[in-house]
Amino acid sequence: MKTVKIASTWCEGCSGCHMSFLDMDERLVELIGKGLELTATPITDLKIPPMGTDIGIIEGSVATDHHEEEVKELRKRCKLIVALGDCAVFGGIHTMRNYFTVEELLERGYVSTESTVNGTPPASPELGKLLPKVLAVNEVVKVDFYIPGCPPPADAIYHVLNELLEGRMPKLEGKLLHYD
Repeated sequence: MKTVKIASTWCEGCSGCHMSFLDMDERLVELIGKGLELTATPITDLKIPPMGTDIGIIEGSVATDHHEEEVKELRKRCKLIVALGDCAVFGGIHTMRNYFTVEELLERGYVSTESTVNGTPPASPELGKLLPKVLAVNEVVKVDFYIPGCPPPADAIYHVLNELLEGRMPKLEGKLLHYD
């Protein structure tokens, strides 16, 4: 049995897509029995996986320089990239901030809110710097497969991973491709 190494990360999002990933329940154990190996995930350990990882799964939109670096590094190290959920696929609700400049956002969020007293925007090298615009993953790197939904159903995630483990390019249609 061939092992298929999978790594996932999250960028700007709510982690709902990773919750749907966990909602596969026993089917996740089934996939592991078929050769799936989780090398790095926000659920286990958020390190960038080694070179030669088969599938990289990215949840969330790209909103900071840290996200951008991580997504690019994941693309370098993975054979296939899967955009998981509407934020990764389309940019999601986070793109609402694209109507404002970064300076306007930081001013409103940290200085001029009604509840702020003597506020200043955070200034730590540990924090990612906001990009001028929030981006969908495919605006930063090549994406090989998309799983839309907010969050996508566990059945769709299972179908995609199972097909990839079987060496087939998945096709989402019918009940696997819906928004409710």
